[in-house]
Amino acid sequence: MAPSIGQCAVAAALAWLIAKDVFGHSRPFFAPIAVVVCIGVGLGQRLRRVVELVVGVSVGVGVGDLLVSWIGSGAWQIALVVALAMAAAVLLDSGSLIVLQAGSSAVLVATLLPPSGTGGFDRMLDALLGGLMGLAAVALLPASPSALATRHASGMFDALADALRRTAEAIERCDSALATEALHAARGTQSNVEEFRQALETSREIATISPLHRHRRTRLEGYEKAAVPLDHALRNARVLARRAIVALDGSSPLPPWLPVALRELADATQVLRAELAAGETPEQAARAIMSVASRQGSERWGFSADVMIAQLRSIIVDLLQATGTEREEAVAALPPLDVAKELAHLKSGQT
Repeated sequence: MAPSIGQCAVAAALAWLIAKDVFGHSRPFFAPIAVVVCIGVGLGQRLRRVVELVVGVSVGVGVGDLLVSWIGSGAWQIALVVALAMAAAVLLDSGSLIVLQAGSSAVLVATLLPPSGTGGFDRMLDALLGGLMGLAAVALLPASPSALATRHASGMFDALADALRRTAEAIERCDSALATEALHAARGTQSNVEEFRQALETSREIATISPLHRHRRTRLEGYEKAAVPLDHALRNARVLARRAIVALDGSSPLPPWLPVALRELADATQVLRAELAAGETPEQAARAIMSVASRQGSERWGFSADVMIAQLRSIIVDLLQATGTEREEAVAALPPLDVAKELAHLKSGQT
């Protein structure tokens, strides 16, 4: 969080100085606040935050100035001002930031910052100035977008590789308890998916507004192609681990080659991670995944085993798509199955 904290601190101070010394505003409260809201310590949607902040402050200040100048300030006046400001913000846009800023701005006007002359316009200008200063801080003092995406993508790659290896170990040991542990670990990976999605959004935003890192937009293309397929692969890994629990309780025998294939896919996942981090076309990862795909058999092993094999095939397709391979080509890389509907299941993307 150090870069975001540093950006907030520097830009808030500059926003205050510019609003106070350049524009002559005596108490430019909204300028540094707008910086903090714009940059924050989270990821993503900074441009949207600026728009919502300015609109929210404008509505809150406008309603507050108008009403307080007529009805004065007090407990019931605050209740009325806040209710009307937030209602107006909801009618404009249901975004939570607009509504919260409208309400808080109305409170400030009704209590600490009573209306006076051009005060309402000055406060809206302060909010806009603070938002623009926040964007400038992101653009001129940014974290590397490719480094940000790489750091958060690592969580997804590691989670997928770990789920595959845990499931392989459970199958080798014929231990349903290990498969249960693999399932619990895989179910906890959704936070990795969300963090990566937000980091990728922030990386695109930085690469768009920052002249220092605009040339890095091409480095993000690999992650953009891989984001959704990796999410699907993690979901399929959870189904695979859940079915392994049933299979290892004796419902059906499992093919002896399955743990080897799972480990090879885990290794290919880490190769894909390394190639994307280096900004390379993931050709080596694609070859490793293709190698696993080409060795899939068509024999039947029973319901639970067949479900696991179908999930393995789905993960192969997902990982091939993560390397940039088109879905039709990825499905075609798998040997045909005996049951036509299983292949149609793969092609429909419902696995």
